[in-house]
Amino acid sequence: MIQIDDAGSGSLIGGTCIGMIRVETGEFEYGFIPIKYYMGDMFNKKEYLNYVIHIVEDMFNKLNVTKEEIIDVCRGYMFDNLRKWMKKNQYTYNSVKIGEPLQSKIEKAFEDYTISLGLPRAFITYTKYPFHFHRLLRWVYADFDNRSLLCKTGWKSWNKYNHMDKEVSIVQLKKSNYICYKCGKKIKDNTKVKKITYKGSKDTTIYLHENC
Repeated sequence: MIQIDDAGSGSLIGGTCIGMIRVETGEFEYGFIPIKYYMGDMFNKKEYLNYVIHIVEDMFNKLNVTKEEIIDVCRGYMFDNLRKWMKKNQYTYNSVKIGEPLQSKIEKAFEDYTISLGLPRAFITYTKYPFHFHRLLRWVYADFDNRSLLCKTGWKSWNKYNHMDKEVSIVQLKKSNYICYKCGKKIKDNTKVKKITYKGSKDTTIYLHENC
């Protein structure tokens, strides 16, 4: 049996991971919808839904998926066009909620991908909801000019929060449980830091090493 699912479609950072596993053998393949599909006209036209077909077709070829195999595909909107494509090409599929063994593998693939983009591993390891929009927004605002290029800028929520005023100051932190949102390393006690406060629905403060 084949399982197909996605990871990262709800993350502000990066594209989306599409993954596939043959349950009986553990053969695993994945690919990414590039971030450009979440920007401008490509996002408005939902071209990312067609790119899913491109990824899955490539993975079908790699795993030699036959039309006799049962395919469980995530029932989410990400696979709306894929389901039409599979029906047209006479594949046998079910729309279901995907669990193991694929879920853990595809989530790990997406985590590794975001780390390759610069998101600190500690951010994922020690944050309960590492891909929560406002938590990621803090990371983006620590280096806005560069990190905004990694964002799903077609989102309405991005258009709401991408132009907030910010204040920057240097302060002394006596006690610190923070990591630097620029370099990802721990901020030690009794350290001078760069304090960035940006003003949205409520004021949000992040800390960076003084020289980051």
